[in-house]
Amino acid sequence: MARTGIVKDDRYLDHVADANHPESPGRLQAIYAMLQEPDQKEKFVEIKPRMATDEELELIHLPHYIQLVASTARRSLMMLDPDTYACPKSYETAKLAAGGVMEAVDKVLRGEVDNAFAFIRPPGHHAESNRAMGFCLFNNVAIAAQYALQTHRLKRGLIIDWDLHHGNGTQHSFYENADVLYFSTHQFPYYPGTGSINEVGSGAGKGFTVNVPLPTGPGDAEYMRVFEEVLEPIALEYKPDIVFVSAGFDIYYRDPLGGMQVTPAGFANLTKIVLELAEKTGKGKVVFVLEGGYHLEGLRDSAKEVLKTMRGETLAKGREENIRQTVDHKMIDSVIKKVKETQKIFWKNL
Repeated sequence: MARTGIVKDDRYLDHVADANHPESPGRLQAIYAMLQEPDQKEKFVEIKPRMATDEELELIHLPHYIQLVASTARRSLMMLDPDTYACPKSYETAKLAAGGVMEAVDKVLRGEVDNAFAFIRPPGHHAESNRAMGFCLFNNVAIAAQYALQTHRLKRGLIIDWDLHHGNGTQHSFYENADVLYFSTHQFPYYPGTGSINEVGSGAGKGFTVNVPLPTGPGDAEYMRVFEEVLEPIALEYKPDIVFVSAGFDIYYRDPLGGMQVTPAGFANLTKIVLELAEKTGKGKVVFVLEGGYHLEGLRDSAKEVLKTMRGETLAKGREENIRQTVDHKMIDSVIKKVKETQKIFWKNL
């Protein structure tokens, strides 16, 4: 069994607006309750989070934006964009979220755990260098990737973003940078409107952004096919030293914000592919970071399957022919073909 670390802390529940906001503390409460179930309890190495410093936040964010978020600690409730709120404790909670992922990076890279999942909030992948967006204050995964490269002197990082929504903030953080490869599957066209196939990076980063914009409807088999045919060859050629997963569970088949059809078993299959990639390229160094997911039961069940796969407890029913035959090829054929045509000038493996 692998040693899987988890970041969890009740202080992540302190970021709260009103009961009707989809990004609520209930999301983590559902996961934390699952972690206390008899078949899960005491199976993980708990990683204590810490606050990110301003210097660490500035790896991605501009100082005036960090100061803006800090100023919300003195206000009762403030909207930073039409979807994104800050309450008096949001600034500290967001610093704890970014710091929690960096702690997970340290534990994984020092070999204290084999892999880790940071169950944090607020989420991060929409947060830009200078603004909050889409429920996100600080870009947790981007900060952690930059931190891993600088502090641990790694050469290459890979961020795999399977959230329903395109991670515009993460993409922009590394758009002109070859040190971090950003790979995203997302429902398109949909919020936030970015992530078309021809967004491939620029300057030194050209070819190091890979977008797979999907129509509404793909499920387990379609996602597996995208991961096997697009992600796998590129990742094996890129050879990252560390792999991050922006794990949004809003592609779950009953999620209220999404239109995808992924089941908990499907998340296990995707996790298996990611772990195998990391084993072949970066000695298995993988850090999962919670992003979206708004169906509480689906969030709980899917996160559980991912964790079981990370620990080696569940061998996902991944690569068998009978699963692959259920793929609706018409749904994704043209997307895969266009992505490959666009990316093959950068990647020999395609």
